[in-house]
Amino acid sequence: QVQLVESGGGLVQAGGSLRLSCVASGRTFRTNPMGWFRQVPGKEREFVATVRWSGIGTLYTDSVKGRFTISRDNAKNTVFLQMNSLKPEDTAVYYCAAGSSGLGNPDLSTTYDSWGQGTQVTVSS
Repeated sequence: QVQLVESGGGLVQAGGSLRLSCVASGRTFRTNPMGWFRQVPGKEREFVATVRWSGIGTLYTDSVKGRFTISRDNAKNTVFLQMNSLKPEDTAVYYCAAGSSGLGNPDLSTTYDSWGQGTQVTVSS
């Protein structure tokens, strides 16, 4: 099994920045795609961003475009989410996800095989 461990969450003021990291371990392979989702209590898990194995192709949900950047370091089995200009509406538990086949719509949760435990991001107003 592939284990995904997120880190970097915390409490920040609106307008601040955080960088989330996700390290894959265990039975690792060329995870493709890698993505970030987020969820608030009582709401459905929401797609945030995704990146292909090459690191070139990226996709973002409209609400974070221009503020968030996803990237990956395949040599270290790590994916990052740089979050700038944070807003209170960004408050959520953020989950790292990894696919294995390179197929499927990368903004759908069903595309991903492995999930991290989540890291809390809280943005105060």
